[in-house]
This record gives sequence, C-alpha cells and structure tokens, in this order.
Amino acid sequence: MRALSRPCLPKLTASIRSTSKCSTRSYAIQAPGAPTIEIFNRRTKWLQRERAAANVEASRRVDYLRDEVAFRLSERLLDITRRFDHVLDLGANACNIARILTQPDPDPVSEKPVSEPLKTRISQLTAADSSKTLLYRDAAEPFNDEINITRTVLSTEETLPWEANTFDAVLSSLSLHWINDLPSVLAQINNVLKPDAPFLGVMFGGDTLFELRTALQLASMNILGGISPHTSPLADVRDVGGLLQKAGFRLLTVDVDDIIVEYPDIFALMKDLQDMGEQNCLVERRFGGIRRDVLAAADGIYRELHAEEGSQGLPATFRCIYMIGWKEGAGQARPLERGSGMVSIKDVLEGRKNPGPDTEGST
Repeated sequence: MRALSRPCLPKLTASIRSTSKCSTRSYAIQAPGAPTIEIFNRRTKWLQRERAAANVEASRRVDYLRDEVAFRLSERLLDITRRFDHVLDLGANACNIARILTQPDPDPVSEKPVSEPLKTRISQLTAADSSKTLLYRDAAEPFNDEINITRTVLSTEETLPWEANTFDAVLSSLSLHWINDLPSVLAQINNVLKPDAPFLGVMFGGDTLFELRTALQLASMNILGGISPHTSPLADVRDVGGLLQKAGFRLLTVDVDDIIVEYPDIFALMKDLQDMGEQNCLVERRFGGIRRDVLAAADGIYRELHAEEGSQGLPATFRCIYMIGWKEGAGQARPLERGSGMVSIKDVLEGRKNPGPDTEGST
C-alpha cells in the first residue's frame, strides 16, 4: 500500500501512534434476515452528535481521529486506477473524507508519484449524514470550493433513499459501528452501487477502547458492587468478511489497523469522546453520567493495568476495521475454482520442483 501524505493538523494533547494486533475477543452480531434488534438508541445518538457539533471549536479540536482514519481510507483509493462520476460518502460526519480528497499530491513518496489530488478522479461527491449540524459544520471552509460536493441529510443511516445502480463508488468512514442492522445496510449499499463498483468502508470494532472497558468495569464492581454497560458492543473482524459476502460483495479485502492515542488521564479521554459524539447510546444503558468517584477509581485502575512504564499518559486503542468489496458485474475478475491450479502449494512450500502441467495440482 502506498503512503498518503498528511495535512498539518492542530497541536493536540493526544498523540497518535499506530500498531497491529490480533483480536482475541468476539462480539455478537445480528444475522441477515433476522428481525431488527435495537441495540443502539438512534435518537440518542443523533442528539449526542448534534450537541457535539454545535460546539464548533470543541468539535474541530477532536477531529484528529476522524481525519487520520479518513486519510487511511482514502489511501486505498490510490490503488484503484479509476475515475468516478458519482461517489457517495455515507455517514460523512463533518465531511472529513471530502476535505482529505482535496489535499494536493496525495502520493509524494511513491516510485510513481501522483501529483494530482484525489478529487480530480471524482466528478460529484454526495456527503450524507443524519446529523445536519455536523454535516454542515464546515460548509463554509475553503475545501468546499475545490470539490463538487452535495450534502444530503438522512432521516437515518439505516435506510438508504437512493435508487439501485446510482453510484460509481461508496465510501464510509467511522459511522457503521452505530448501525443496528449492519447486514441490511451493507445489502443496501450493494444495491445502490453500479455493477463492478467498489465499496470502501472503515468502522470501529473488536478491542476498541478495551482499556477503558476493563477500568470502568473493575471500578464499578469495587464501588457500586455491580456493573452496567458504559461502552458499546462492536463487531469483530472475523465477522465482517462474512457479512460483506452475504450482502453480495465480491473480491473482498478486510484488514485491521490499531490507532493508539495517548491521553493525560481518563477524564480527557471521556471529554474527547463526548466532543466527538461517540459516547454510549445503548438502549439498555444506565441513565445519568458516570459518578466521579467511579471515574477517579477507574483512572487509577487504568494506569495500573495499561500505562506504559515511565509514561505519564494513558493509551487508548481504537481498532479500525477496513473493508473493500465490489458489486458483482460483467467481466469482473473471479478467483479460480478450487483444484484448478497446475502447481501444488504443498510442493512449493516444501521446495519441490514444479511437477509440470501433466500433474494434477491442488490449490
């Protein structure tokens, strides 16, 4: 994967570093065709995002995570050598992807640098989100004049209003993890795509904020004698490929990237999550804020369990699951049938000589 240049971001108290880990936890997801189970209160989430975006200064200050993930998602467009007439940005937040697409020289370190910004590959971009305040937060910023962008306010991201075969590509950055019926939304995305068109998405999943989860649970047990959910359940990377396949996508690519952000304390982490509009919205959540004595205890537990030696900050892991899938289309490349190979993989791995085309191979 080629590297993508980063814009100058404001100085932040949180520092970002990236790593890669293997998931050890799994989370329940709803099977396609099953009755919709409301895990997240959509109105609560809408209110949280509206209130967060209303404080423009604080909302922009915490864009560091959405901007970084939007960069990494846009980076994958560099490997698709196509131009797109009409692209949908589903769950656009504050149009972070649109701003990234206007950055000049997106591939300066490649052996074959791309001098033109990614916006030149896109004729029209439709940015859609249910939070009008967040969607239009940066509508007056200069990047809007550099790309043909149309903003569309949705009643909900769980029902797409467009006709079949509308878009040449669909992008989605950090919004799918709040969807109640993810299999249905993926199937709808497949429906609005034109044949042989790509979907590129990224969502939080797996072990996201596992440090915060464990610290809050232990603190609640110690002080309150029980626990209530303070963070949301998330899909595991092992589930995403199956969901994409069941939604009708082909030529799948799913990978994981951990972004670790360091915060001075648990209060700064919780404040940033609130300013992002990423706080808990579970239907079965306990109403009212977390007691301050629980947070204070959780901060100490957090430091004891997860702080690195010599560090004054607390690491918070955001596990990002990236997915690429293509809608089936005529002339699309297909994988070879099992057993059709002319060379045995076992022979190759064991260093044996190619047995030749007359020998029945296995793949």
